[in-house]
Amino acid sequence: MYSKVNYTIVGIFVLLFGAGLVAFTLWLAKYGMQDQYKMYKLAMTESVSGLSKDSTVRLHGVNVGRVSDIRIDPKNIERIDVFLKIRSDVPIKKDMVAHTEMLGITGLLAIEISGGTNASPLLTAKKGQIPVIPTAPSWFNKTKKGVGTIAENLENIMQKAEKLMSEKNIRAFSRILDHTDAFTAKAVHTLDDFNRTIDVYKKAVVKLNRDVHTVSSDFTRITDNTVPVLKSLQKATVNFNRLTLKAEKSLNRGDYNIKETFQPMLVDIGILTEQLTDLTRELQNNPSSLLFNSRKRRRGPGE
Repeated sequence: MYSKVNYTIVGIFVLLFGAGLVAFTLWLAKYGMQDQYKMYKLAMTESVSGLSKDSTVRLHGVNVGRVSDIRIDPKNIERIDVFLKIRSDVPIKKDMVAHTEMLGITGLLAIEISGGTNASPLLTAKKGQIPVIPTAPSWFNKTKKGVGTIAENLENIMQKAEKLMSEKNIRAFSRILDHTDAFTAKAVHTLDDFNRTIDVYKKAVVKLNRDVHTVSSDFTRITDNTVPVLKSLQKATVNFNRLTLKAEKSLNRGDYNIKETFQPMLVDIGILTEQLTDLTRELQNNPSSLLFNSRKRRRGPGE
């Protein structure tokens, strides 16, 4: 009787303990797992080759969750929906973005979440919907696009260079160089001629200045020597005129019997006297006329 009671107690205890353990396990499965992770979604438009379920999700390099599912959007085949399971204690902000990142050289991809400020509000969604984290192109895709653009630009440059270096353009460029050489040589020759002309002109100017100075000196000397002579000649002419007038008066009065003989000679002497007077006055006023100007001859009586 005593042994039977002990087995009954033990059996009841085992049953109660098992039921409690099952209940605790169910509680953890229902509440503990839901409170530990939150679901988020990414809408990717680039290839996710290398990304798989259970791939790492990192925030600023720290592991915060896993990829729970990857599927093609049935409404848009150009978009791939990636579902993330992120710990509930990790705040996901509205200004955060996600992109794929290669893990070393293995070819495997992880999800990297970057950006975000502490003042930004948390990312939320309507009831019954999953919050969507904005995406950005991965470094690999940006590099691939950049390399493709560079390659395309290089190809365009090569095509243009090939057109530029065609036989026709090469011949035209060679002709341009030949013409440039000829023009340069001609310009140098012309410059030499111009320099020689300038030298000749300088020498001519120097000689002209020297000649002008010499002529000026000679003319000054001639003028200085001529003026006194002309003054003396003018004085002699005046005296001669006075003598002639006196002789003419004597002849008119009949003081001499040779009046008729010397009458023509006296007329000629008067004309000569007038001419000498005019010449003296002109030379006194303009001595250079003796060398450079021609003088009109005074007409005699009856001319």
